[in-house]
Amino acid sequence: METKDTPNNKSYLDHEPRKRSTTILMIIIGLLTIALTVLGITLYQNNQKYNEERQIIVEEKMDLERQLNEMIIEYDDLKTENDSINTLLTTEQEKIKRLLRIDASNAQKIKMYKKELETLRKVMRSYIVQIDSLNTRNRELTEENIQVRTELARVEQDRDVLTKEKEDLSSQVAVASVLSAKNIIAEGLNKRSKPNDKSSKVEKIRVCFTIRENAIAKPGKKIIYLRILRPDEVVLTAGGSTMIEINGEELVYTEYRELEYENHDIDMCIYWDKTEELISGTYTVYLYSEGAEIGSTTLDLK
Repeated sequence: METKDTPNNKSYLDHEPRKRSTTILMIIIGLLTIALTVLGITLYQNNQKYNEERQIIVEEKMDLERQLNEMIIEYDDLKTENDSINTLLTTEQEKIKRLLRIDASNAQKIKMYKKELETLRKVMRSYIVQIDSLNTRNRELTEENIQVRTELARVEQDRDVLTKEKEDLSSQVAVASVLSAKNIIAEGLNKRSKPNDKSSKVEKIRVCFTIRENAIAKPGKKIIYLRILRPDEVVLTAGGSTMIEINGEELVYTEYRELEYENHDIDMCIYWDKTEELISGTYTVYLYSEGAEIGSTTLDLK
């Protein structure tokens, strides 16, 4: 029996393919949406990771730059009075400055930064060891120098003491070696060489004395000078102006006599022959030898 399509059957047959196409389209759209969503999430996550890695790189770079700048300052602090060491330290500072000029914008350059920083730190540690060694040696040399100066000062002080003692001893010897006179007697003599105390009768003045024994004095020829002052302090002379130096002062003397000194007591007299008028009063008599006074006495004439 032949079947004929009715209007209702035709409408149903047309609707069924369209329904399947719509379903497939919806499935495709859904899959695309899911794919886009997954892609978006992946891109977002990658971007976040990139930003985080970028931030880490920036922070590491800033930290490394800070450490490098601190090293420059540390090198300044390490500089000493040793020019050779200072030159080496300055060279290392220039290396750091050149490294700082590199734009470390990625992980590879940051790694290079870290490697260079570690190398620089090793170099710095070696310099610190050298400088510590130099400072230790300098301290030792300073202590040795102080010790040497102290010892030198002590030696100089001892030398000064010895010099002073030597000078004192020389002075004592010089003083002790000076001759001295004892038993000094001055008297006037008349024409007959008899003692007389009247100024008008005196023709000579005799001064007798004993040169003392002195074991320190140098033996040999000596000169004894006589100086007689009148009461008016006029010096009696032998007719001429004769001078001797006593303690740095030039003095007029009256007479002198030579003797051969042999370090034992020796008696002697010196005479002055009248060359000018004598006056009444007390005359002062001095004896000198080798630039020093060796004794004195007085003489009274009426």
